[in-house]
Amino acid sequence: MAVDAEAQFHVLAVDDSLMDRKLIERLLKTSSFQVTTVDSGSKALEVLGLKEDQTSTPALSPEHNEIEVNLVITDYCMPGMTGYDLLKKIKESSSLKDIPVVIMSSENVPSRINRCLEEGAEEFFLKPVQLSDMRRLRPHILKGKHKEQQLHQEENSNTNHIIISSSNNNNMSNKRKAMDEEVLSERTRLRFSSSSLNVI
Repeated sequence: MAVDAEAQFHVLAVDDSLMDRKLIERLLKTSSFQVTTVDSGSKALEVLGLKEDQTSTPALSPEHNEIEVNLVITDYCMPGMTGYDLLKKIKESSSLKDIPVVIMSSENVPSRINRCLEEGAEEFFLKPVQLSDMRRLRPHILKGKHKEQQLHQEENSNTNHIIISSSNNNNMSNKRKAMDEEVLSERTRLRFSSSSLNVI
């Protein structure tokens, strides 16, 4: 039963080295993840539904959400877009910022590791990546799923609040209208007094 629950998690693995991609794919599949592999940061953005426009700001493409990705694991050193650049693009996107990103590298450079973690990476793995590293991915995926569920609950709560507020406003408007009509009818109603007949 646990395997079925974990199989729903989809990991996007990004590495320019074919050998490293194959290793990561095998480790992820052994750990019961669904896997999509690509060889560059720009292809990863395509899979995620992002594209770079002329100002190099991430823009949502129409194909977004064809594949639900629960986590991105990317190599740091790649030609063109580095893993750090990919991380920044994901975290700048309002629709993808909650997807956990893990960076991996064969070089143990503390300043690089710190920079990635400060920018929002969940983990920084040193290559060669091992099966024990794959086990460390689950809590990040679950945390990302939890954030997503909270966001949906907040959106639903806000929608309900708007509907309730709107209906309250309508009720208040109807009450005010009824009171205005009552006051108006009071003003024009005939009043009888002992001295004379007056219209007020």
